[in-house]
Amino acid sequence: MSTDAVRDAVRWPVEAATVSPEGTRALAAALAPLCRAGDVVLLVGDLGTGKTVFAQGFAGALGVAGPVTSPTFALVRHYRCGPDSSVRTLIHADVYRTGSVAEVTDLALAELVEEDAVALVEWGDLAAPALGDSALEVTLFAPDPVAEPEARRIAVVGRGRWSERARELASVLEPVAGRGVR
Repeated sequence: MSTDAVRDAVRWPVEAATVSPEGTRALAAALAPLCRAGDVVLLVGDLGTGKTVFAQGFAGALGVAGPVTSPTFALVRHYRCGPDSSVRTLIHADVYRTGSVAEVTDLALAELVEEDAVALVEWGDLAAPALGDSALEVTLFAPDPVAEPEARRIAVVGRGRWSERARELASVLEPVAGRGVR
């Protein structure tokens, strides 16, 4: 099957559901091993939808030791990944407090990921114009924050080089798509 046929077989967005923070971390942990040096993962969602929880699961799967917290005030944190990880460094950014795309560009995230790193960017929709055309966008929704405060819907869309990994990405999410992960 050609690359185009495989890519066309997967319809974006690929969606999944989780019912707890642990489920969101587990889903992120399943996605993390698909990353390669130079990849950018954009986390999108309102306040409190689980972007940092997702980042914790993602970092844990890459072998990051120690706590992973939102770099809201620091803007960018660098974490050394474990020896079995496909990348050496996780760059975790939170661009909520930036005022413009120019400020995001000044963080030089695109240049940092070129050196055997992957970037995970909270409020990624604000940063997307500064980070190029190749990204995995992960959008987190809280469908009913009152009745089910920990439930999340997660929609994933790949662009650029992520499109070539569409089938692999869908197979990772398939076990949880449409049902809640605990």
